[in-house]
Amino acid sequence: MIHLSQSPTAPDFVQDPYAFYTRARAAERGGGLPFWDDYAMAAAFTHASVQGILRDRRFGRTPPEGSAPVIPPALAPFYDIEAHSMLELEPPRHTRLRAQVLRAFTSRRINAMAGEVETLCHTLIDGFPVGDFDLLPAYATPIPVIIIARLLGVPERDADRLLLWSNAMVQMYIAGRSPTMEAEAVAASCAFSAYLSDYIDVRRNDPRDDLITALIAAEDAGEKLSRAELISTCILLLNAGHEATVHGLGNAVSCLLVHGDAPAQCSSKTAARSVEEVLRYDPPLHKFTRYAYEDMEVFGHRFSRGDEVALILGSAGRDEEIWQEADQFRPGRTPQTHSAFGGGLHFCLGAPLARLEMQIALRVLFERCPDLSLTAPPLYRSTYHFHGLDQLRVQL
Repeated sequence: MIHLSQSPTAPDFVQDPYAFYTRARAAERGGGLPFWDDYAMAAAFTHASVQGILRDRRFGRTPPEGSAPVIPPALAPFYDIEAHSMLELEPPRHTRLRAQVLRAFTSRRINAMAGEVETLCHTLIDGFPVGDFDLLPAYATPIPVIIIARLLGVPERDADRLLLWSNAMVQMYIAGRSPTMEAEAVAASCAFSAYLSDYIDVRRNDPRDDLITALIAAEDAGEKLSRAELISTCILLLNAGHEATVHGLGNAVSCLLVHGDAPAQCSSKTAARSVEEVLRYDPPLHKFTRYAYEDMEVFGHRFSRGDEVALILGSAGRDEEIWQEADQFRPGRTPQTHSAFGGGLHFCLGAPLARLEMQIALRVLFERCPDLSLTAPPLYRSTYHFHGLDQLRVQL
């Protein structure tokens, strides 16, 4: 077995993880899945192994009996929410929850948001300051936060609170989290849960045309979502509905300004391809994990039941056996299947919304601001397994 060592918090890795991924793919091809010592688990780095394990039902998100990590009591409020999140579940429960959410999260409902997304983009651009400013809080962050709040039906005036809670909760997923981060995540979990519990009661008594009302009403074989499932699902949609899209949009603007002719690459005819290339080249989410559900050998690695494996989505998109000049940003590429939204039964159900938001936001930004330029090199924040910018300094 090949062992690899790479701290996910090392400054050079934070700014450019792709050099390590290139070495890791070569190691995998030469000797099977390598063992990433810093995570104490095997890791899949090639497109074939990442997608293969994502689609292999012998692996899953829920730890098999006897393999679940011990949850410290102090962290229970956070993990109590996770316990009802479809992202952490397997069939049959995952199937029931996902079917009900998909029934509410329809393509019709998402596509109907296009006009609102475009109007919001124009409103935010109207408020851009003169001179040097950070595009992330001015544009990339508010778009997905406000849109998912509108879709769910929670008051837009609460978007800032929701963002603070979400940012605190997702600290639980990053490498090198501190006790302070854990305490902030737990406090946010309690506040977020209480807020949504109250708001669900409001919507039960005053139904509207929104996702929360639809989820309350959703039925599958006569079984509705429990209150805990409703709360966890709403938190998942709010957290996932903005976190990755904020990073994806920031990474996209950065790539386009550094590597290409952004206005030409973000027209109504070219924006879709540019978005897919960004998601391949510099995706916002780089790592997921799965548990092995039986003893087996897969991609040259021997798994025992309960072993974890890391699936490195950020590496799969740079696989030189799938894409020519994989380390080059080529917005005009013919799109191919990439791993930015995962794969298999846990494929991101918010992918259509993320694509819609990114395509519209990039098109409107570069139509309105064709001379937008960087005033400082883009810097990534140390939040692995997320991969997004700490700031994006620009001027009009």
